Amino acid sequence: MSNDRVYDETEIRTRIASELPRWIFEDGCLRRTYRTHGWKGTLMAINAVGHLAEAAWHHPDLMASYDRVTVSLMTHSAKGVTDKDFELASRIEETVMWRPAAGSALEGTPADVRFAYIQYE
Repeated sequence: MSNDRVYDETEIRTRIASELPRWIFEDGCLRRTYRTHGWKGTLMAINAVGHLAEAAWHHPDLMASYDRVTVSLMTHSAKGVTDKDFELASRIEETVMWRPAAGSALEGTPADVRFAYIQYE
């Protein structure tokens, strides 16, 4: 049995609105679909999420297709959404959607469609 505090739906929706506006609460999970430009981007996103999940020792459910990855988080041992889910969702969002800032020494992915992999929002 888990000692993690499980949030109720109202608390979850409030936290999503303030902390993770591109995520939704659906079927008892925090959920986010990342659009990619194809299979290469999908695999890159899955690998990034996999690294974070393994480092956190908290594993989301993933659904992949050619041009998207859906991440679903809930603490299975607690049978609900806990702080673990919010923390990992936040780290996933930060990592997958990261780009170098304007003026950075890092130039970022070229605009050329041959190199595009994540659809930034």
